[in-house]
Amino acid sequence: MSGVLGTYAYTNYYNVQGNYRQGAITCAMPAGSLFGALASSFIADRYSRRTAIQVAALIWIVGSIIQTASNGIGMLVAGRLVSGLGVGIESAVVPIYQAEIAPPEIRGRVVSLQQWAITWGILLQYFIQYGASFTDGGANNPNQGTAAFRIPWGVQIVPATILFAGMFFFPRSPRWLASKDRWEESIEVLAALHGGGDMNHPKVLAQYQEIEEALTGERVEGKPDWTLLTEPRMFRRVILGMSIQMWSQLCGMNVMMYYIVYVMEAANIGDPLLTSAIQYILNVVLTLPAILFLDKWGRRPSLLVGSFMMMVFLFIVGALQAIYGQPFHAESGPLSAISWILRDNRPVQLAVVVFTYLFVSTFSITWGPTSWTYPAEIFPSQIRAKAVSLATASNWAWNCALAFAVPPLLWNINWRLYMLFASFNGVAFIHMFLTAPETKGKTLEEMDIVFDSGRPAWRSVPKGSRLAVLQKEIEDGNLKVAVRFGDTSIELKSAATATNIETVQEAV
Repeated sequence: MSGVLGTYAYTNYYNVQGNYRQGAITCAMPAGSLFGALASSFIADRYSRRTAIQVAALIWIVGSIIQTASNGIGMLVAGRLVSGLGVGIESAVVPIYQAEIAPPEIRGRVVSLQQWAITWGILLQYFIQYGASFTDGGANNPNQGTAAFRIPWGVQIVPATILFAGMFFFPRSPRWLASKDRWEESIEVLAALHGGGDMNHPKVLAQYQEIEEALTGERVEGKPDWTLLTEPRMFRRVILGMSIQMWSQLCGMNVMMYYIVYVMEAANIGDPLLTSAIQYILNVVLTLPAILFLDKWGRRPSLLVGSFMMMVFLFIVGALQAIYGQPFHAESGPLSAISWILRDNRPVQLAVVVFTYLFVSTFSITWGPTSWTYPAEIFPSQIRAKAVSLATASNWAWNCALAFAVPPLLWNINWRLYMLFASFNGVAFIHMFLTAPETKGKTLEEMDIVFDSGRPAWRSVPKGSRLAVLQKEIEDGNLKVAVRFGDTSIELKSAATATNIETVQEAV
C-alpha cells in the first residue's frame, strides 16, 4: 500500500486526511491476517498444508477483487480484511510446509526462500505502484484518476492464481501424511524429496524411522493437542515463538514497510517514492546472504546481531531528527501526514536516508528470514500447526496495532518514535540472549532434546544430528526399519540388503 500513499489519486478519492483514518485502512489487512493465522491450523491439520495454501490463495483473489472495485473506504477496508485472511493462513502454513519437506542441513535456507519471495513481492508491487503513479498526469496532479491505485490492486490477482494452480504440482507434507497414517504416501514423498526417488535410500529410511518414533511417542502420551500447548515445557516454546514474531514487528521494520514514504518525506530529500524504492531493492538483495548462510552461522547469532545493530541505527536516525529537524505542517496532500521535517541540511538528510537503509539491510539479513524459520521448526508434529498459528497470530496482532498506531505516533511524537523502536530492539536482544537456543542442523524431531536438556540458551548445543547416526546404522546394516504398507509392516536393514520396496508394494 505504501506506493499509493504519496498520490493525489488515493488521498483525494478516499478523502484520507486524518492519520487515524489511514491507520484504520492500513491495519485492516493485518487484522484479517490475525484471524487467518488463528484459523490456519484447523485447515492445515485436517486437509493438509498444501490444501491450506490453495484455500488461502483463493481467499486472496476474492479480497483483491473487492479492493480493486472499491468505491469508498468501507469497501476498501472489507477487501483488505478478506485479503488479510488469506495472508494470515499463508504466513502460518507456508513456513511449516517448507520446514516439513526440507532436510535439516538446509532447512533454514529453504524457509528463508519464503522471506525472499516476500521481499520480491513487495519490490515488484511497489514498482507497479510507482509506475501506475504516473498515470493521469502523475502523483502530484490534484485531478489524478483512480487507475493509479486500481492497477496495482488488480495485479495482485495474478500471483495468487499462479500459486493456487502451482501447488497441484507439489507433494503433500510427508509428516502430515504420516500423522494421518498414510505411511506409504509418506515414504514415497520422502524418497522423491531426499532419495532421488529411491525408497531404499538410507537417508529416506532414517527420516521415516525418526518421524515414526516421534509420532508414536506423541500418541502414547495421548493428550489433546491444545492441552500440550499449555504444558510448562511446551508453553515456554510457544511464548518464545510468539515473542520472536512480536519483536520482528516491534523492531521498527513495520514503519519501513508501510510508511517508508512518510519517513522519506520527513527526510526531505529527492522524490520520496523513488528514494523509498531503493530500500525495497536492498530488502531483496540482502535477504540472499541469509538464504546462503543461515544454516552455517545459525539462528541465534542472526537474532542477537540483528537486534543490536537495528537498535544502533534507529538511535542514530532518531538523534539526527531530534537535533536537526523542525516542526512542519501542511493542510492537505501527501505531506499532511508528517509534522517534523529536515530542512536545508543535505549531509544530515543523506545520513538519515543512509542509516535507514542500513537498518533495512540489517533486518533483511537477520530477523527477516530467521523470524519465520525459528518458530516453524521448534515444535513437535502433533502441535506444530497450532503453535505456529499462535506465533504467526502474534506477528499479525502487533502488525495490526502498529499499522494503526504509527501514523498518529509519527505525527505526535515524530523523532521519538525511532527512539521507542530502538529501545524495543534493546529489550529483544536481552530476551533472545536468555531464551533462544541454537537449532541449526537439528531435525524437527530433535527439538525436544534441544529445548528440554536443561542447558541454558547461551550454551552451545552439541553438534551433529541423530538423523546422521540413524542413516549410518542403516547403511551398515545394523538397524532394521519397519515400513508400513497398508496393514503390512516390512522390516528393512539397509539399501544394500533390503527387500526392494517396490516389489513389496506390488505384493501388498
